[in-house]
Amino acid sequence: MPTLARTRTEDLPILANPLYARRVDAAVDHVVQNPDLPLTLEDVAAVAGFSPFHFHRVFAATTGETLHAFVTRVRLERALHLMAHRRTASLTEVALACGFSSSSHFSRTFRARYGVSPRGLDIDRFRAEHRLHLLDTLPAGQRDRFTGTDAPDAAPGPADDAAATVRLRPLGARRVAYVRVVAPYSGGVAEAAKDLVRWAGARGLDGGQWLGYQWDDPETVPLDRCRYDVGLEVPDDVGPAAAAGPDDPAVGFTVFPPTTLAEVDVSGTAADELAALDLLYRTWLPASGWAPAHQPCFEAWRGLPFGDGTEHFELTVQLPVVPLTDAVQPLGWEPADVDPGSGPLRPGSRRPPR
Repeated sequence: MPTLARTRTEDLPILANPLYARRVDAAVDHVVQNPDLPLTLEDVAAVAGFSPFHFHRVFAATTGETLHAFVTRVRLERALHLMAHRRTASLTEVALACGFSSSSHFSRTFRARYGVSPRGLDIDRFRAEHRLHLLDTLPAGQRDRFTGTDAPDAAPGPADDAAATVRLRPLGARRVAYVRVVAPYSGGVAEAAKDLVRWAGARGLDGGQWLGYQWDDPETVPLDRCRYDVGLEVPDDVGPAAAAGPDDPAVGFTVFPPTTLAEVDVSGTAADELAALDLLYRTWLPASGWAPAHQPCFEAWRGLPFGDGTEHFELTVQLPVVPLTDAVQPLGWEPADVDPGSGPLRPGSRRPPR
């Protein structure tokens, strides 16, 4: 997982006190989880509980991007993800799933950002270049944690199929409390985890399932725009009022809908975890009949996060998936069953604004 540099309250503008941070995080989550919706200023402001007359300034002050720029970027990065993992999807399917009005609108916006049309982009080369850039940003001596070597051209390779077994299982909806870390890959996630552990322990919640996840793929998203959440599954009745203390971290809350999980256990280093991810994405997925769902890939810790330090990890990688034969579907769909040969998903209820 990334060792991210945490953006603390004192590092942000005066507006970014914990209450503002929680509200803006709710707006960010709504955009990232629902890129196919209209996402008007009025609707996103309502999710955050701000007046639309002032929300654009609040959002820009706390995130460094206007709402329009953020929505456009999220939609394009979601499109890159679909282009990489849903190779059979048409440009029109990708465009509509990402909130563009048409394939021509998508193509114009894509070319303006990346300099080529969607059809003209070599997505595999694009991701490989970003992966090497990610490795180049790691602190001196840290590359081997992720690749097993400090060779300048090294990159994580696929895991041995015999060494890791992929399991499929259904998962119900889960409510998650999280602390968000911004500007990844230069240290700080462990500190964020300690803050959330302290918060949870004071409320008797620290025995729940601990999670780590990020919506942003560092192989397609600028590293300074990635966000990583240290999370904890909590009961449905735990909400913002539980995170209102003056010394509490900026704890946000979100709900992930039911899904099917493809799981791989990891017991080892960061390089072992990346090998498990490569097994899922590069080896298992193409032959599985499944595709990534519009949820992040989770690190489900066995015990407390970083319970064995920052060099050895005991966790399960959880990739939410949907049948590959389905049309591209937005968040809010749930699996009928987990048989790899199962039929299509049935529509569930879209998560309402928080």
